[in-house]
Amino acid sequence: MRIFLVAVLLSLVFAGTPRAQANEGPFPMLMNSLFGSDGSQGRSAYRPRRQAAPLPRTYGRSAAPLPGQRQVYAPSRAPSRGFDPRFERRVVDYSTGERPGTIVIDKSAKYLYLVQPGGKAIRYGIGVGRPGFQWHGTYNITRKAEWPGWTPPAEMKKRQPWLPDHMEGGPANPLGARALYIGSTLYRVHGTNEPWTIGQEISSGCIRLRNEDVIHLYNRVKVGAKITVI
Repeated sequence: MRIFLVAVLLSLVFAGTPRAQANEGPFPMLMNSLFGSDGSQGRSAYRPRRQAAPLPRTYGRSAAPLPGQRQVYAPSRAPSRGFDPRFERRVVDYSTGERPGTIVIDKSAKYLYLVQPGGKAIRYGIGVGRPGFQWHGTYNITRKAEWPGWTPPAEMKKRQPWLPDHMEGGPANPLGARALYIGSTLYRVHGTNEPWTIGQEISSGCIRLRNEDVIHLYNRVKVGAKITVI
């Protein structure tokens, strides 16, 4: 019975219809509904879709470098205390009767002056002794040292018993990069690894400068130079 119905339907569909149009008309849909196929002959039943080229491999958002790249680290800046720009090194007018090459330390103003010819001086910001550790006088520079070692005096060890008996020179040493020894005293003009203390009454009597400033001074002062502390 089913075959008979199909034959009737086909005769109705093809009546007065060209063969070419039959393949494009309702016939394919009819065959598909009856037999599960489009009924076409000689056609490919599967046409694969065009695929885009594969995406390049990604490596996420991690800090690791891509293959073939070198890891570059930005220098981190540890928070530091500020340095007062008033104490920057500079050449200033300076009227004095002292000869060029003489060091004059004005402790109240927190400046060290290296006298220059022509009424000029190189002025450096300094840190000085705290109350009870201040002194005055005129001396000579008796020794110079680069990256000096430090042996805390006995009275300092009594006040601060945790201090080492001796510390070799280096960046961690509180005497800093250079030292100028004052007469036969225990005092020095020296550098510091705490540049934010410049401009303060902070030490046990020594005069401190920033490391870059004490190097600058060291290169311009000779052993035997006069030093006056006022």
